[in-house]
Amino acid sequence: MQKRTLGASGLEVSAIGLGCMGMSWGYGAPGDRSEMIALLRRAVELGVTFFDTAEVYGPLANEELVGEALAPFRDRVVIATKFGFAPSAPGEARWSSLDSRPEHIREVVEGSLRRLRVDVIDLLYQHRVDPNVPIEDVAGAVKELIQQGKVKSFGLSEASAATIRRAHAVQPVAAVQSEYSLWFRRPEEDVLPALEELGIGFVSFSPLGKGFLTGAISAETRFAANDFRSVLPRFAPDAMAANQAFVDLLARVGREKSGTAAQIALAWLLAKKPWIVPIPGTTKRARLEENVRAADITLTADDLAAIERAAARIEVHGARYPEAIERMTGR
Repeated sequence: MQKRTLGASGLEVSAIGLGCMGMSWGYGAPGDRSEMIALLRRAVELGVTFFDTAEVYGPLANEELVGEALAPFRDRVVIATKFGFAPSAPGEARWSSLDSRPEHIREVVEGSLRRLRVDVIDLLYQHRVDPNVPIEDVAGAVKELIQQGKVKSFGLSEASAATIRRAHAVQPVAAVQSEYSLWFRRPEEDVLPALEELGIGFVSFSPLGKGFLTGAISAETRFAANDFRSVLPRFAPDAMAANQAFVDLLARVGREKSGTAAQIALAWLLAKKPWIVPIPGTTKRARLEENVRAADITLTADDLAAIERAAARIEVHGARYPEAIERMTGR
């Protein structure tokens, strides 16, 4: 597996990482624990060194899973986790309340260190920008944790360019994580240019459009009530039927390049910038192996231009999130 460095931070990771959320939450029933541990360890065998989790996934369960699975490989992997949410009320299962108060950040880090079975967190993201806490206070709290040796690198997720600049002035930001794919290109507007200027790496979550760009989902697909795609406008049947054109485009390029639609979607991201790292998630070994092989596909500048000319002629149908969730992004 090729390696990439996240901006000027010096944080070296595999060119393709693994998003672990879906193993515990979000896409229907959680995966079988022993199978998910085997999957995580298979990823290490395949050369994946970058694993993404968060306190809120589960909640808590995903960090515990990742910690157990990767404990034997601690010196070979980079584990990223996130703070920024809290239970809506004591004892509640729903974690929809934002909380990035410095005292809460410190509390979360202690729990994450314990669940991940590590002495230091490699990359700690603010999961979503908290409008009630100045980003300078957040960055300052993480800076103190770095000075204490509990965290190595600071990251932000779904933050605006302006917020990134303010945070970076207090504590250098190693990486920004946001959704980015051929299906959702908003980061190109101002976030990616700011990251290039500042020397910050970019981590693309949902690089396969939450599974849609693999071609395994169609307008006839119906999602379980505990699969969060069931409430996403972009996954309504009519929207999926219209958006199939993106999958057809990727599949066509895949035939030319001896790859799958998913592999071309990932190769497109890798070809965009040398400091972009996609973190596709999966619960299936075959998909993991397929995704990893995307790093072997090279797209030239002419290939990129052709793909983007074709994509520009396709209209994206459906918002990516309901309005209440979308309001939590891009702050």
